[in-house]
Amino acid sequence: MHYLHKEVLEFGLVQVKEVLEQIKNVKDRDIDDTGWPSRNLILLPKWMKATNRIDDMTDYTITGVEALWPRINRTYKFDQAEKRSVPCDAFDDGAAYNIQFRMTKEQAKELFTEMAKAYLEAREDSWPDKIEIPFKRDEDTGTFTGKATIKGAYGKEATKKPMQVDAQGNKLPEDFLLTTGSTVNIAIAFFPYNMRDAGVSLRLRAVQVIKYAELEERNPFSAVEGYVHDRDDNPFKPEPLIEESEVTEESPPPLTVVKSKARAKSKAEPTKVDDELASIIGSFD
Repeated sequence: MHYLHKEVLEFGLVQVKEVLEQIKNVKDRDIDDTGWPSRNLILLPKWMKATNRIDDMTDYTITGVEALWPRINRTYKFDQAEKRSVPCDAFDDGAAYNIQFRMTKEQAKELFTEMAKAYLEAREDSWPDKIEIPFKRDEDTGTFTGKATIKGAYGKEATKKPMQVDAQGNKLPEDFLLTTGSTVNIAIAFFPYNMRDAGVSLRLRAVQVIKYAELEERNPFSAVEGYVHDRDDNPFKPEPLIEESEVTEESPPPLTVVKSKARAKSKAEPTKVDDELASIIGSFD
Protein backbone atom coordinates (compact mmCIF):
# COMPACT_ATOMS: atom_id res chain seq x y z
CA MET A 1 0.00 0.00 0.00
CA HIS A 2 1.29 3.44 -0.91
CA TYR A 3 0.26 6.76 0.64
CA LEU A 4 0.44 10.11 -1.15
CA HIS A 5 1.95 12.92 0.88
CA LYS A 6 -0.07 16.15 0.93
CA GLU A 7 2.66 17.85 -1.10
CA VAL A 8 2.12 15.29 -3.86
CA LEU A 9 -1.63 15.96 -3.81
CA GLU A 10 -1.06 19.72 -3.91
CA PHE A 11 1.35 19.32 -6.83
CA GLY A 12 -1.21 17.17 -8.65
CA LEU A 13 -3.90 19.80 -8.08
CA VAL A 14 -1.69 22.45 -9.64
CA GLN A 15 -1.20 20.24 -12.69
CA VAL A 16 -4.94 19.63 -12.98
CA LYS A 17 -5.60 23.38 -12.90
CA GLU A 18 -2.96 23.97 -15.57
CA VAL A 19 -4.50 21.29 -17.81
CA LEU A 20 -7.99 22.77 -17.39
CA GLU A 21 -6.61 26.19 -18.28
CA GLN A 22 -5.01 24.73 -21.42
CA ILE A 23 -8.27 23.07 -22.39
CA LYS A 24 -10.08 26.38 -21.92
CA ASN A 25 -7.51 28.24 -24.02
CA VAL A 26 -7.76 25.68 -26.83
CA LYS A 27 -11.52 26.06 -26.92
CA ASP A 28 -11.45 29.88 -26.81
CA ARG A 29 -8.81 30.14 -29.54
CA ASP A 30 -10.42 27.55 -31.77
CA ILE A 31 -7.19 25.55 -32.20
CA ASP A 32 -6.69 21.80 -32.07
CA ASP A 33 -3.17 21.56 -30.65
CA THR A 34 -2.52 21.48 -26.90
CA GLY A 35 1.21 21.09 -27.21
CA TRP A 36 1.10 17.70 -25.47
CA PRO A 37 2.95 14.80 -27.12
CA SER A 38 0.78 12.11 -28.67
CA ARG A 39 2.80 9.50 -26.80
CA ASN A 40 4.74 9.69 -23.56
CA LEU A 41 7.78 7.56 -22.73
CA ILE A 42 8.09 6.59 -19.06
CA LEU A 43 11.64 5.84 -17.92
CA LEU A 44 13.00 3.97 -14.94
CA PRO A 45 14.14 6.27 -12.12
CA LYS A 46 17.85 6.91 -11.96
CA TRP A 47 18.42 4.81 -8.83
CA MET A 48 16.80 1.75 -10.40
CA LYS A 49 18.64 1.79 -13.72
CA ALA A 50 22.10 2.43 -12.27
CA THR A 51 23.98 -0.85 -12.60
CA ASN A 52 26.26 -0.15 -9.64
CA ARG A 53 23.18 0.19 -7.41
CA ILE A 54 22.12 -3.34 -8.37
CA ASP A 55 25.47 -4.59 -7.10
CA ASP A 56 25.19 -2.52 -3.92
CA MET A 57 21.83 -4.08 -3.07
CA THR A 58 23.29 -7.50 -2.34
CA ASP A 59 26.88 -7.22 -1.21
CA TYR A 60 27.31 -5.84 2.29
CA THR A 61 28.09 -7.78 5.43
CA ILE A 62 27.93 -6.37 8.95
CA THR A 63 30.24 -8.33 11.24
CA GLY A 64 30.50 -8.98 14.96
CA VAL A 65 27.20 -7.62 16.24
CA GLU A 66 25.01 -8.97 19.01
CA ALA A 67 21.71 -10.47 17.88
CA LEU A 68 18.58 -9.15 19.57
CA TRP A 69 15.21 -10.92 19.28
CA PRO A 70 16.00 -12.66 15.95
CA ARG A 71 13.00 -14.05 14.10
CA ILE A 72 14.42 -15.64 10.99
CA ASN A 73 13.56 -19.33 11.34
CA ARG A 74 10.16 -18.46 9.81
CA THR A 75 7.95 -15.41 9.16
CA TYR A 76 6.45 -13.48 12.06
CA LYS A 77 4.08 -10.55 12.46
CA PHE A 78 3.23 -8.30 15.40
CA ASP A 79 -0.05 -9.21 17.06
CA GLN A 80 -1.76 -6.11 18.46
CA ALA A 81 -3.95 -8.14 20.82
CA GLU A 82 -1.05 -10.09 22.33
CA LYS A 83 1.42 -7.17 22.02
CA ARG A 84 4.13 -9.46 20.72
CA SER A 85 5.43 -11.04 17.51
CA VAL A 86 3.78 -14.33 16.56
CA PRO A 87 4.51 -16.91 13.82
CA CYS A 88 2.45 -16.42 10.68
CA ASP A 89 2.11 -17.35 7.03
CA ALA A 90 4.47 -15.61 4.61
CA PHE A 91 1.52 -13.96 2.80
CA ASP A 92 -0.10 -12.50 5.94
CA ASP A 93 -0.13 -8.72 6.31
CA GLY A 94 3.00 -7.65 8.15
CA ALA A 95 4.73 -11.02 7.73
CA ALA A 96 8.52 -10.66 7.74
CA TYR A 97 11.87 -12.10 8.73
CA ASN A 98 13.77 -9.71 10.96
CA ILE A 99 16.66 -9.36 13.34
CA GLN A 100 17.71 -6.49 15.57
CA PHE A 101 21.34 -6.00 16.50
CA ARG A 102 23.22 -3.91 19.04
CA MET A 103 26.22 -1.68 18.33
CA THR A 104 28.48 0.81 20.05
CA LYS A 105 28.42 4.42 18.87
CA GLU A 106 31.51 3.86 16.74
CA GLN A 107 29.98 0.79 15.14
CA ALA A 108 26.71 2.58 14.42
CA LYS A 109 28.51 5.54 12.89
CA GLU A 110 30.47 3.27 10.56
CA LEU A 111 27.34 1.50 9.38
CA PHE A 112 25.44 4.77 8.95
CA THR A 113 28.30 6.08 6.79
CA GLU A 114 27.82 3.19 4.36
CA MET A 115 24.05 3.71 4.35
CA ALA A 116 24.52 7.39 3.57
CA LYS A 117 26.80 6.53 0.65
CA ALA A 118 24.17 4.21 -0.79
CA TYR A 119 21.51 6.90 -0.39
CA LEU A 120 23.56 9.59 -2.13
CA GLU A 121 24.35 7.26 -5.04
CA ALA A 122 20.65 6.53 -5.56
CA ARG A 123 19.31 9.99 -4.71
CA GLU A 124 16.96 11.63 -7.22
CA ASP A 125 16.89 15.42 -7.59
CA SER A 126 13.54 15.58 -5.76
CA TRP A 127 14.77 13.53 -2.79
CA PRO A 128 15.86 15.21 0.47
CA ASP A 129 19.55 16.07 0.77
CA LYS A 130 19.96 14.12 4.01
CA ILE A 131 18.55 11.12 5.81
CA GLU A 132 17.87 10.76 9.50
CA ILE A 133 19.83 8.37 11.71
CA PRO A 134 17.57 5.28 11.93
CA PHE A 135 19.16 3.63 14.97
CA LYS A 136 17.66 3.71 18.45
CA ARG A 137 20.04 4.90 21.16
CA ASP A 138 19.98 3.54 24.70
CA GLU A 139 20.64 6.51 26.98
CA ASP A 140 21.89 4.35 29.85
CA THR A 141 24.49 2.34 27.92
CA GLY A 142 25.19 4.61 24.96
CA THR A 143 24.71 1.69 22.56
CA PHE A 144 22.61 1.73 19.40
CA THR A 145 20.09 -0.77 18.06
CA GLY A 146 19.66 -1.40 14.34
CA LYS A 147 17.30 -3.65 12.44
CA ALA A 148 17.46 -5.72 9.26
CA THR A 149 14.27 -7.15 7.80
CA ILE A 150 12.68 -8.53 4.67
CA LYS A 151 8.99 -9.11 3.95
CA GLY A 152 7.60 -12.61 3.83
CA ALA A 153 6.31 -11.96 0.31
CA TYR A 154 6.28 -9.28 -2.37
CA GLY A 155 3.08 -9.43 -4.36
CA LYS A 156 2.30 -13.05 -5.14
CA GLU A 157 5.87 -14.25 -4.72
CA ALA A 158 7.07 -15.58 -1.35
CA THR A 159 10.48 -14.34 -0.24
CA LYS A 160 13.34 -16.77 0.09
CA LYS A 161 14.04 -17.34 3.78
CA PRO A 162 17.33 -15.78 4.94
CA MET A 163 20.06 -18.40 5.12
CA GLN A 164 21.65 -19.23 8.49
CA VAL A 165 25.17 -20.67 8.60
CA ASP A 166 27.69 -21.48 11.32
CA ALA A 167 31.14 -19.98 11.77
CA GLN A 168 32.59 -22.37 9.16
CA GLY A 169 29.93 -21.48 6.61
CA ASN A 170 27.96 -24.70 7.03
CA LYS A 171 24.24 -24.25 6.47
CA LEU A 172 22.23 -24.60 9.68
CA PRO A 173 18.97 -26.60 9.89
CA GLU A 174 15.82 -24.95 8.54
CA ASP A 175 14.30 -24.81 12.02
CA PHE A 176 17.47 -23.46 13.71
CA LEU A 177 16.45 -20.95 16.39
CA LEU A 178 18.95 -18.11 16.78
CA THR A 179 19.01 -16.55 20.25
CA THR A 180 19.40 -13.09 21.73
CA GLY A 181 22.97 -12.55 22.87
CA SER A 182 24.54 -14.54 20.05
CA THR A 183 27.36 -12.90 18.10
CA VAL A 184 26.58 -12.80 14.38
CA ASN A 185 27.54 -11.50 10.96
CA ILE A 186 24.61 -10.17 8.93
CA ALA A 187 24.48 -10.04 5.12
CA ILE A 188 22.23 -7.18 4.04
CA ALA A 189 21.14 -5.15 1.03
CA PHE A 190 20.99 -1.36 1.21
CA PHE A 191 17.67 -0.21 -0.25
CA PRO A 192 17.37 3.61 -0.52
CA TYR A 193 13.83 5.00 -0.69
CA ASN A 194 11.83 8.22 -0.67
CA MET A 195 8.18 7.74 0.20
CA ARG A 196 6.52 9.39 3.20
CA ASP A 197 10.07 9.99 4.36
CA ALA A 198 13.51 9.20 2.98
CA GLY A 199 16.04 6.69 4.21
CA VAL A 200 17.83 3.42 3.60
CA SER A 201 16.33 0.14 4.72
CA LEU A 202 18.51 -2.86 5.54
CA ARG A 203 17.09 -5.87 3.73
CA LEU A 204 18.09 -9.11 5.39
CA ARG A 205 19.86 -11.70 3.25
CA ALA A 206 21.68 -14.14 5.55
CA VAL A 207 23.09 -14.58 9.06
CA GLN A 208 26.32 -16.26 10.16
CA VAL A 209 26.45 -17.40 13.78
CA ILE A 210 29.91 -16.76 15.25
CA LYS A 211 29.10 -17.38 18.92
CA TYR A 212 25.86 -19.03 19.99
CA ALA A 213 24.18 -18.04 23.26
CA GLU A 214 22.40 -21.05 24.71
CA LEU A 215 18.64 -20.68 24.99
CA GLU A 216 17.58 -20.13 28.61
CA GLU A 217 14.24 -20.23 30.35
CA ARG A 218 13.70 -16.82 31.86
CA ASN A 219 12.34 -16.44 35.37
CA PRO A 220 9.91 -13.48 35.66
CA PHE A 221 10.53 -13.23 39.44
CA SER A 222 13.31 -11.53 41.36
CA ALA A 223 14.92 -13.23 44.39
CA VAL A 224 12.98 -12.87 47.69
CA GLU A 225 13.24 -14.29 51.19
CA GLY A 226 11.72 -17.75 51.54
CA TYR A 227 12.00 -21.36 50.44
CA VAL A 228 15.19 -22.35 48.63
CA HIS A 229 15.33 -25.72 46.91
CA ASP A 230 18.67 -27.47 47.43
CA ARG A 231 19.55 -28.27 43.85
CA ASP A 232 22.61 -27.27 41.84
CA ASP A 233 21.08 -27.57 38.40
CA ASN A 234 18.36 -24.93 38.77
CA PRO A 235 17.40 -24.11 35.16
CA PHE A 236 16.04 -20.68 36.07
CA LYS A 237 17.94 -17.48 36.60
CA PRO A 238 16.35 -14.85 38.88
CA GLU A 239 16.27 -11.90 36.50
CA PRO A 240 13.53 -9.62 35.19
CA LEU A 241 11.74 -10.48 31.97
CA ILE A 242 13.36 -8.66 29.06
CA GLU A 243 10.96 -6.98 26.69
CA GLU A 244 11.73 -6.37 23.02
CA SER A 245 12.16 -2.64 23.57
CA GLU A 246 14.96 -3.09 26.13
CA VAL A 247 18.68 -3.34 25.48
CA THR A 248 21.11 -5.18 27.76
CA GLU A 249 24.32 -3.54 28.98
CA GLU A 250 27.00 -5.81 27.53
CA SER A 251 28.62 -4.34 24.41
CA PRO A 252 29.28 -6.43 21.27
CA PRO A 253 32.63 -6.92 19.57
CA PRO A 254 33.75 -4.29 17.02
CA LEU A 255 31.75 -4.07 13.82
CA THR A 256 33.12 -3.67 10.33
CA VAL A 257 31.27 -3.31 7.05
CA VAL A 258 32.77 -5.60 4.45
CA LYS A 259 32.49 -4.55 0.82
CA SER A 260 32.13 -7.25 -1.79
CA LYS A 261 34.23 -7.66 -4.90
CA ALA A 262 31.33 -6.37 -6.95
CA ARG A 263 31.28 -3.23 -4.84
CA ALA A 264 35.04 -2.80 -5.18
CA LYS A 265 34.72 -2.81 -8.97
CA SER A 266 32.13 -0.04 -9.01
CA LYS A 267 33.06 3.49 -9.95
CA ALA A 268 34.58 5.76 -7.33
CA GLU A 269 32.13 8.13 -5.65
CA PRO A 270 32.29 11.65 -7.09
CA THR A 271 33.59 14.57 -5.04
CA LYS A 272 30.05 15.94 -4.73
CA VAL A 273 28.96 12.73 -3.01
CA ASP A 274 31.91 12.97 -0.62
CA ASP A 275 30.96 16.52 0.33
CA GLU A 276 27.30 15.60 0.86
CA LEU A 277 28.32 12.52 2.82
CA ALA A 278 30.46 14.57 5.19
CA SER A 279 27.45 16.81 5.84
CA ILE A 280 25.18 13.83 6.61
CA ILE A 281 27.65 12.01 8.85
CA GLY A 282 28.28 15.20 10.78
CA SER A 283 24.73 14.97 12.11
CA PHE A 284 25.60 11.71 13.89
CA ASP A 285 27.38 13.55 16.71
